[in-house]
Order: sequence, then structure tokens, then C-alpha cells
Amino acid sequence: MSTDQTTQQDPISQHDQPDTSGESIAHPGTTASMDNEPDHGEKTYKGSGRLEGKKAVITGGDSGIGRAIAIAFAREGADVLIVHLPDEQEDAASTIKLVEDAGRKGVAVAADLQLEENCQKVIDQAVSQLGGIDVLINNAAYQMAQPGGITDITTDQFDRVMRTNLYATFWLSKKAVEHIPAGGSIIVTTSVQAVTPSPELLDYAMTKAALANFTKSLAAMLADKGIRVNAVAPGPIWTPLIPATMHEEKVESFGEQTPFGRAGQPAELAPAYVFLASQESSYISGAVLPVTGAQTF
Repeated sequence: MSTDQTTQQDPISQHDQPDTSGESIAHPGTTASMDNEPDHGEKTYKGSGRLEGKKAVITGGDSGIGRAIAIAFAREGADVLIVHLPDEQEDAASTIKLVEDAGRKGVAVAADLQLEENCQKVIDQAVSQLGGIDVLINNAAYQMAQPGGITDITTDQFDRVMRTNLYATFWLSKKAVEHIPAGGSIIVTTSVQAVTPSPELLDYAMTKAALANFTKSLAAMLADKGIRVNAVAPGPIWTPLIPATMHEEKVESFGEQTPFGRAGQPAELAPAYVFLASQESSYISGAVLPVTGAQTF
């Protein structure tokens, strides 16, 4: 089992493959409803002041990768505003407590990011309650596997995937830019699905490819403002989204296809976001950083 994010360990045995047998929960899925809860770094992430005084907005920050990012950012010295769906209040409260336990300010905003006015609300809340925005992390996403193929993807599902994954990222980035100072950054969560799509995730994979392109385009666009734009591309990461959106046979083998032979944990993603938000990555913009368990990206 992992000790902390800096002690050298064998990546194959650092975490066990999650016991996913029979794991199935209702969407959107909560951490508490999982039989095998992910590791978000609650007991392992050690901060060192790398984000001291920064103000960060993290969408999808209640659970999974977003919670791990929130924990890491708080322990690195950042105040954090997380965005979550209204029915994810329990997970959001748990995340905020972890942020506050790290001695930082935590704010939770319940908002469906499919609506532009809610994206504006998020940015307004960050400015008023945090006093500004140094880092915007576009992490929220929606997926729903359809093994039957394109004919099983309804227009309602397609629209929700596009609006949550693409529209919200566009709106939030557009509205945040005027508040992010030089030296600040926007970080997007794309996916290994952007380059090696699973057929049952056709619509989701489309958006992740688009987000990789968006990252590179926006990085060039904002370079003269001194705002860096980068992305993290996770491989198979064990979060509530998986048992809430994928069919049981896929859940049971989730992550086993990686060369490391296991799914990743959210805690293993957080350092990538910390690096891209920190001064250490000052000359990096337009990059897509794969965290994929040795899968080719």
C-alpha cells in the first residue's frame, strides 16, 4: 500500500487492484456507497507549500480525482472551491472537511454545469469567497457506457455528455480568464480515451479528444497573458463514476488491461495537477500529461 507521494515504491504493487466484483451503484455515485472506496491521499499526501496562497476552483471536486486534487492543493497551501452536483452534497461536505483540516478555506458550490448561468455563478462565487482565481481545474465529466453501440446513445445522453464535458469547460474557462493573473493556470482533465477510445464510450471519448485539442489551442491563445493551459490524461482510475456508469463485466476487469495490471487510484493523479499548477512548470503550456499505468498515449 502507498506510503506517501514522494517515497519510491514499485508502481505495480503500490496499490492493490480494487476488488470490483459485483460493484454497481446508482449514478452519479457517491464514495460512501462503494464497497471498495478509492484512495484520495487522505492518509498519504504530504504538502510542502508549493501552492501557498493560491486560490483554486475544482469542478467535480466532491469525489474521485477531484477530491484527491482538493486534498493535495489544500495541503500545498491553496484555498479551494469545489463544484458538485446537488445530489452529491455528502461527498462534497467530506471533501471540504479534508480541506479545512489542512488549515485552508474550503467552499462547496452545488451547480449543474450544463447551464451557462451556473458556470457564471461558480466563477462569481470563487471571486467573492476566495478573493480571486489562480487555478481553474476543469475536471467534471459525465459518461454512460452503451455496449450496444451508437444506436443506444440517445440524443439526451449525447447532449448531456457534450454540455458537461465540453460546454462547461469552454464557459468556465472563458469566464475565468479575466480573473486569472499572469502565472496562473487552467488545467483540463482529458483521458487516455482521447487516443485509445473504448467503443462503449463513444460520446465520452469524443469529448476527451476535443479537450486535448482545446488545451493546446487555448494555451497558444493565452500565452501572451502569461496564463498557462495544460491537461492531465488519466488512464483507468478507480472512482465512483466507474461502478455508476459502466456495466458489471467491465467494472470487474477495470484497469487490468494496463501494463501495471491494475487500476490507478485518485491519489496517484493529484501530484500531476499540483505540478502543473505550481511554479515548477513555469515553461510548460499546451502539454497533455498522461497518467495511464504505462498505457500508450
